[in-house]
Amino acid sequence: MRTEHTVTVEAPPEAVWAVLVDVESWPQVTASMDSVERLDAGPLRVGSRARIRQPKLPTAVWTVTELTEPERFTWVATGPGVRTTAMHEVSGSGGTSRLRLELTQAGPLGSALGRLARGLVERYLSLEADGIKRRAEGRG
Repeated sequence: MRTEHTVTVEAPPEAVWAVLVDVESWPQVTASMDSVERLDAGPLRVGSRARIRQPKLPTAVWTVTELTEPERFTWVATGPGVRTTAMHEVSGSGGTSRLRLELTQAGPLGSALGRLARGLVERYLSLEADGIKRRAEGRG
């Protein structure tokens, strides 16, 4: 099960990337996050982990599995019967960027869980993209 959301941001890609990788600030940017706690120090990198609490979802530990600065990072959280992968991508040039967020659920329960939670996932991706957009544009 895969869900994706894309927005255009009136800010340079570097500004969008700066908001994107400051994951601990996400609760101030979007109502889809109650808390984000980094479990290691330093800049976000492959292997970095964060504990995320979101409304209506179980707390999950996410591990960065791919990072290509300043374009994309992917992290993964696992639970009983499901592996959730979230990809965050910034592209563009000059003063305009494109932010694309994608969430994929796989595993024995991934498809069923994805169907049950599809509306919530779509709403959260939209809230996250819009919040990152506002912050990068200097409006939030």
